[in-house]
Amino acid sequence: MTLTSLLAPYRPTRKGLLLSLAMVAALVALPLVAADSYTLHFVWKVLFWALAASAWNIAGGYAGQFSLGHAAFFGLGAYGSTLLYMHFGLSPWIGMFVGAGAAVAFATLIGALTLRLQGPFFALASIAFAEVLRIAIVNWRSFTGGAEGLSLPFDPSFANMMFSDRLWYVYIMMAALLIVLLITYVLERSWIGYALAAMRENEEAAEALGVDTVRAKLFSIGLSAFLSAIAGTLYANYILLIEPSTVLSIGFSVEIALIAIIGGMGTPLGPILGAVLIVPLSEYLRAEFAGSLQGLYLLVYGALLIVMVIAMPQGLMSAIRAPRATARRLRGAFGGATRRRPVREESRHA
Repeated sequence: MTLTSLLAPYRPTRKGLLLSLAMVAALVALPLVAADSYTLHFVWKVLFWALAASAWNIAGGYAGQFSLGHAAFFGLGAYGSTLLYMHFGLSPWIGMFVGAGAAVAFATLIGALTLRLQGPFFALASIAFAEVLRIAIVNWRSFTGGAEGLSLPFDPSFANMMFSDRLWYVYIMMAALLIVLLITYVLERSWIGYALAAMRENEEAAEALGVDTVRAKLFSIGLSAFLSAIAGTLYANYILLIEPSTVLSIGFSVEIALIAIIGGMGTPLGPILGAVLIVPLSEYLRAEFAGSLQGLYLLVYGALLIVMVIAMPQGLMSAIRAPRATARRLRGAFGGATRRRPVREESRHA
């Protein structure tokens, strides 16, 4: 990657703009067309996972900091706003930003201690930090509720971020997702985005080009943590129950990353596409096989990830951007290698 390519002006593709508008229109219209309780819950889940994966994508996709401990930031947002509301009566709207600030501080600590770690080493370190936080919350029973977690009393009002109509939750989550999507688009085409792209491709080359990789890493993990904590608060005030085994689990972190990978890391719409695919698939598998084949959805996730790595290494977005190249990779991977015609004997002695 050269300096010229990094500083090239942004020309939004027509296909990308049309896809963005279509997805936004569908998200806005669906709750109005089908406003029953289950449909609203389903739409909320898609939006939630898209938001969580989009937040992860800033660090994992754009900066190449493959974190498997993002549940820590999510949990800080969920626990931060909930504890402030239950113990001090502070509105979740305010507690949301307090929890996000705590997540940024924790992310900065992680970033400062793992500056030189890359790839699987950074992923393992992020898991370790998330596990430390989980153990601390489990053992501080008098304040956090311990392993049993916390149950929020339902008192519907805008100030409490609780509503009797699920449509409000859907639109709040939709607004949050659109804001994160806008942030991602702006970041991608700013000089900071170019610096993150250079660092992701080759950290040493980025430093040679004058990129301050330390600041770039801290910025990306901090922004990603902030947005993840926002998602945590929205989750807590919808579910009304937070448990460390759920919101701070490694499985939660892995699922967030998986959605972004399948959709397309390092792209604004990739995490949304991943959520649109994974959430319905997960719901179907759990509904059909929960009693007989528990955990089947995890097996399907793994198989789907293998297919993606082989045929679409850049996720679903690569199929949208270059459908012919994706089709060729699929034929090559699953259709067998093209047989070469044997060389005629006379041609060998020509």
